[in-house]
Amino acid sequence: MLIYHLTSRSRWEDALQQGSYTAESLAVEGFIHCSTDAQLLPVANAFYRDLADPVVLRIEADRLEAPLRWEAPESGDTFDAERFPHVYGPINLDAVIAATGPARSPDGSYTGFGR
Repeated sequence: MLIYHLTSRSRWEDALQQGSYTAESLAVEGFIHCSTDAQLLPVANAFYRDLADPVVLRIEADRLEAPLRWEAPESGDTFDAERFPHVYGPINLDAVIAATGPARSPDGSYTGFGR
């Protein structure tokens, strides 16, 4: 099963040098936020429109070394009724099968992720 994580190209390039990917949310919240294919576009447009030079990581969940848990967001969130994949540790690079830039409209909204 594939899960997805939107990040900046510079953070991804840092991960390639360091040997694993981490996000600020891992230190702050204890996990890395991810999405399913169906969740990716609405989440990107709700939370990541201001992200400079974005890249989407396609992650093979079965290859993750860190625990993966499916959890609902905090109460009152826009996506309250859904469960999201959360990775509880660094993402090992061999679990990332692709890293590609998204398609965006002139207003900055995401329109696709070049599957």
